[in-house]
Amino acid sequence: MPVFKSLPLGFVAVFMAFVFASTAGAAEPQVAANPCGGNPCAPNPCAGQSGLDPKLIQRPKGTTLAKGDAKAGEKLFKDTGLSTNGMACQTCHEDNAGFQATFAKPYPHRVAMAHETAKLKTIDLDEMIQICLVVPMETKPLPWDSKELAALAAYTAKLQKSFAVKANPCAKNPCAKNPCAK
Repeated sequence: MPVFKSLPLGFVAVFMAFVFASTAGAAEPQVAANPCGGNPCAPNPCAGQSGLDPKLIQRPKGTTLAKGDAKAGEKLFKDTGLSTNGMACQTCHEDNAGFQATFAKPYPHRVAMAHETAKLKTIDLDEMIQICLVVPMETKPLPWDSKELAALAAYTAKLQKSFAVKANPCAKNPCAKNPCAK
């Protein structure tokens, strides 16, 4: 420990105890806070971004997707290592949060985020995963033939089957004052 040579032994002991205590049991990295959480009526902060090149997230014609493993996809869904900013898919979508009512529809379908970011009228599930990787997670899209993309698509399709549209407190009267706005 040459770095600590000039420091009092008591200080070094307390410092090392603090380091070991603060890292004990820290098996998983912390997931970034959900930017959409707290206000179900707030606009999607990810959807407001525009100018995304559609070619970056559209599956090339003739591409055959790999068969996905939903169990592996669930692990990837929670993996902050997929992003460059500490986010995971579950950051926005834990317990099916962050999905709009259209998530219940079969793909391809219109998704506001895809339309607002890349001007796409409809999108497939694997392409939507790519948008989430590029926009909120701020990383590169996965290779189209990758096991990771196929696994995420399989797991997200499984989530889609269990998705139930919850009543939006803002939908009763779109002209009324937003009950969620502070």
